[in-house]
Amino acid sequence: MSWYKKYLSVYNRPVDSIPPQTISLIRNNLKRFRSDSPVASVVVIAHNEEKTLLSCLWSLSENICHVPVEIIGVNNNSTDRTAEIFEMLGVECFWESMQSCGYARQCGLNNARGKYYISIDSDIMYPPNYIQTLINRLSKSPVVAVSSRYSYIPSSTGQRIGFTLYELARDINIRLQSYNRPELSVRGGVFSYHAELGRKIGYRVDLKLGEDGSMAIGLKQYGKIKLIYERKARAVTFARASNTGKYLILNFKKYFLLSLKSPARYFIKKKVYKDHEANLINGIKTSVNEQKF
Repeated sequence: MSWYKKYLSVYNRPVDSIPPQTISLIRNNLKRFRSDSPVASVVVIAHNEEKTLLSCLWSLSENICHVPVEIIGVNNNSTDRTAEIFEMLGVECFWESMQSCGYARQCGLNNARGKYYISIDSDIMYPPNYIQTLINRLSKSPVVAVSSRYSYIPSSTGQRIGFTLYELARDINIRLQSYNRPELSVRGGVFSYHAELGRKIGYRVDLKLGEDGSMAIGLKQYGKIKLIYERKARAVTFARASNTGKYLILNFKKYFLLSLKSPARYFIKKKVYKDHEANLINGIKTSVNEQKF
């Protein structure tokens, strides 16, 4: 997988250190994604991502699309130069002062004009056929949402082995549980759906994690949620510090323990999920997720 290598030249670098010709190239590429009547809205949410946003937008700008598409941004209360980068590249950006992925994604959904909502995280890079692949799948009834996969970029041979084992266990687990509990298999940065249906449901804004899964729970009542396994739709990102070393080993074991301790999760659908107090932004305990299916 070498398509992302050139984007690494701007990843995790101050914007002032990026050559002007690179900025100009990305800006010109993005002009193709300013449709007044887009089929899909590609929504990039960002909170203090000035060192990763450029590589994300560069990868999106070189996507091959056969239908009109818009790329818009949501600046989620950033205090760095995130807003400046959106402006510099000519990307329409909306401000969301309330802090959470749920608030940011809902802001993007409120302002999206496309039939399909393609959710993007600004620390991820996307392959050249990513957008069109998602649109193609979403256009096939009864599919109402799709989620693809992502891989970590290793910085050493040892890390590559660790990531490979971790992703293998993770992807097997995700594939198995996606048949009956696809809401547990979606991830916000690689999740897309019919925008009109998404507006009927709305994002939960009180969660630290899981706003995407909550949206998926609501979408299930309208049709199928499909996972895309092809490499052409597999995004890449760097692991956060907490996702390396022992953390990966523990998660590798976790997926196998889950398969042994809770095999029912692969065969039985679940209708109600309880909220965990630690996952609520304000620590306000609610009994269950009221979105049932």
